[in-house]
Amino acid sequence: MTRTLVGWHVEMEFQEDGDRTRAAALVRLSDGTELRGHGSATRHHDDSPQLRVGEEVAGARALNDLAMQLLTKAHDEMTRPTGDPMAPLMWRDVT
Repeated sequence: MTRTLVGWHVEMEFQEDGDRTRAAALVRLSDGTELRGHGSATRHHDDSPQLRVGEEVAGARALNDLAMQLLTKAHDEMTRPTGDPMAPLMWRDVT
């Protein structure tokens, strides 16, 4: 049996405009916080048009933006603790 503390779902959206791909990523955290990350990619005019590649690059950049925001949030919470640090963690069983 695996135990998990929490699960996150990330939503991704893409916009294609000619040679430019934009990505937006959204994650909702268990504390109610919503974080949004953005990324973009531009295809060089000599490259073949492959939308999937633009999505992957822009998506990776949007997820990297989210990662940096999550690290900042965690750092802020560690340096300015709120709530009871001795409160037990809530676990739920995942099958």
